[in-house]
Amino acid sequence: MPSERAKVSGAPVRFDPSKLEPGRQITLEWHSKPVFVLRRTTEILQAMDQPSHLQKLRDPDSRVDTQQPAYAANPFRSIRDEFFIVIGICTHLGCIPTFRPEVAPEDLGTEWIGGYFCPCHSSKFDLAGRVFKGVPAPTNLVVPPYRYLSGTSIEIGVG
Repeated sequence: MPSERAKVSGAPVRFDPSKLEPGRQITLEWHSKPVFVLRRTTEILQAMDQPSHLQKLRDPDSRVDTQQPAYAANPFRSIRDEFFIVIGICTHLGCIPTFRPEVAPEDLGTEWIGGYFCPCHSSKFDLAGRVFKGVPAPTNLVVPPYRYLSGTSIEIGVG
């Protein structure tokens, strides 16, 4: 019999996405892991869909099917394009990437359109969790199972 703490750490997490402002992210905890929930703007979605951006990614089409549920195997890796949900653990050595939404910061270069940067070994991911070419991380960030219960409730851990 698992302890109450063990049961809670594996229990689904519910979240109201309507409270999240466009361009903002929050971090939740599920299975003792950080889960990033990002509300993307139209501008973010357009920038990530440009051919010049897609050619910089190792797996732009999310072909590694263990990295997301089937319903998130699409260009934006989500059920609804506006909301992105991902486990915030780098696929290289398990560090937690930082949310870097700013465009062209001095330390990441003029071609940076916003994304996640792993400070441990410099892996980079876009705002769909897709890994860039030429970095240590081998695969995209993992999308956990989730579902919409209503327009104001997402349940992470069930899908």
